[in-house]
Amino acid sequence: MSTNQLNLQNESFKLHTPEEIAQFALKKAKRPVITTNFRPYESAILHLVSRIKPDIPVIWCDTGYNTPATYRHAKKLIAQLDLNIFLYVPAQTKAYRSVFLGMPEIDTPEHDLFTAQVKLEPFRRAMREHNPDVWFTNLRKGQTPFRNSLDVFSTDSNGLLKVSPFYHWTDPDLDLYLKKHKLDNEFNYYDPTKVLSDRECGLHTN
Repeated sequence: MSTNQLNLQNESFKLHTPEEIAQFALKKAKRPVITTNFRPYESAILHLVSRIKPDIPVIWCDTGYNTPATYRHAKKLIAQLDLNIFLYVPAQTKAYRSVFLGMPEIDTPEHDLFTAQVKLEPFRRAMREHNPDVWFTNLRKGQTPFRNSLDVFSTDSNGLLKVSPFYHWTDPDLDLYLKKHKLDNEFNYYDPTKVLSDRECGLHTN
């Protein structure tokens, strides 16, 4: 999809609800997927899309460094929403990596290698196997400088259409959504590839 087409589509859906956006994208999609790491407010996108298409593949790339609270949250939400989960983990075990790499400081070559091992390789493997034509995410404006340059509809470096139905929603908006649908949130979340909340891990910038 060209930049002009994306701009026109984003403009036409400016006043549409997340549900209307998801329904539109799912009607067009042949091989849609959702990716998740069960971070804060992920339950909203998982609920929204799986309610419309219950069998949609939900790709979870588990780095192996999640907090116990995040793992408990994931297990509960998977059962509550009956998610069609496809779990991907790094090729190396956490124990092996701790011996030879450890937890490197950010903005170093070692941290780039760490991110490639625990996040990018499992993600790329998952995308190769599923070969989606539509990728649902919960990216939102205000999360990072890079994400501020996106919109509801965007494309990755390979031209894959990314759909972020809640892109223009705020945290209070999503709090109301979660309350309405009796969904838990998870704030005790830690991503070792980002460390800081306003950094990108590489999934959306590559």
